[in-house]
Amino acid sequence: MTATPASIPLIDISVLRDHSDPSAVTAVGAAIDAACRDTGFFCISGHGVDHELFESLDALAREFFALPQSAKAEISMARGGRAWRGWFPLGGEVTSGVPDRKEGIYFGQQLGPDDPRVQAELPLHGSNLFPLQLPALAPAVFAWIDAMTELGHIVMSGIALGLGLPADWFQEHLTSDPTLLFRIFQYPVDGPGTWGVAQHTDYGLLTLLAQDNCGGLQVLGRDGWVEVEPIPNTFVCNIGDMLERITGGRYRSTLHRVRNTSGRDRLSFPFFFDPSWHARPQPLPLAAEPGDAERVQADAARWDGRSVFDFDGTYGEYLTAKVSKVFPDLVHVI
Repeated sequence: MTATPASIPLIDISVLRDHSDPSAVTAVGAAIDAACRDTGFFCISGHGVDHELFESLDALAREFFALPQSAKAEISMARGGRAWRGWFPLGGEVTSGVPDRKEGIYFGQQLGPDDPRVQAELPLHGSNLFPLQLPALAPAVFAWIDAMTELGHIVMSGIALGLGLPADWFQEHLTSDPTLLFRIFQYPVDGPGTWGVAQHTDYGLLTLLAQDNCGGLQVLGRDGWVEVEPIPNTFVCNIGDMLERITGGRYRSTLHRVRNTSGRDRLSFPFFFDPSWHARPQPLPLAAEPGDAERVQADAARWDGRSVFDFDGTYGEYLTAKVSKVFPDLVHVI
C-alpha cells in the first residue's frame, strides 16, 4: 500500500481477483479495513479493468456534452419516467437544497418492459435513454456497467475480509442482485464561493469513481478537507450510508464535495454498487470496540439531519426517498 498526494491510501487489489497469495489477500483486506475506519475513501490499482474502455467512454461523453442543448434534451430525464434515466441540465440536480453546478446522464441496469420489476413499476428500474447522434455510447455504457459490476463484487470481497467475514458474504447476503446506478457528470469551472456539488454522503454500499485529470474532489478527513488527486488508471472508492449502518458506524460514510478550479470542464464517472432493492440492511454482529457508541451518536448530526441507524426498511425505500430530494421536479413520476 502506498499513499496518494492527498493522503488517501492507494491499494493494489490484484490479489483479490485470483486469491493466489492468501497472506497478501489478508493484507489487502486489512488495508481496506483501515481506510474504511479512517476516511471511508481509498484508491485502487490492480483492478483489471481495461483502460481502453475508460478512454472510449470518456471520448464519447465529451462528444455528448458538446451536443446542442436541444439534442441532449431529446433524452431528458422527464422522458425516462419512473426509471429516472437520461440527461439533466446544469443546475438540474440538487444537493443539500442547493442546485449543483453540473450536468449529467443517469444510467442503470438495462431492463425491458417485460421485466417483472418494470411491470411492478419499481422506481429506478427500466430502460436507458441514448442519443441517436452517438450510437456508440450505448455499447460503451453497457460494457462499463458490466466491468464495474464485476469490480464491485471484488472490492466488496475485500471489505468483507477486512470485517472478518467470508469473502463472499456480501454477495450471499446483500448483493446477489445488486442495485446498479451509473452516472456521467460534467462540471464547468467553479468560481470563488461556488461548488460543483455541495457536501454530501453516498447512499448505498460502495461507489467506484473514475475521473479525468482535472481534480476537484475533496473529502472531509479527521483534520479537515483533503484533496483527492487523480491518479491515472485507478479508481476512487468510497463507502456509503448502508455500510456505515451495518457496521454500527465503525466504517464512515464520509462527507465529500467537488469544486472544479482546473480552468476546463471536469468529467467524472461514478458507479454505485448497492444492496439488492428488497434487501433490509441490518447491523452485523461485530464485537464491540472503543468508540462505537460515540460514532453512532455523532451520526445523528449528519449533513441531512437523518441518522442511518434510525432507518428501518428496504434499501429501495431508502434510495427512493433520497433520490426524490435530488430531483424535486421529478418526484411526481414515482
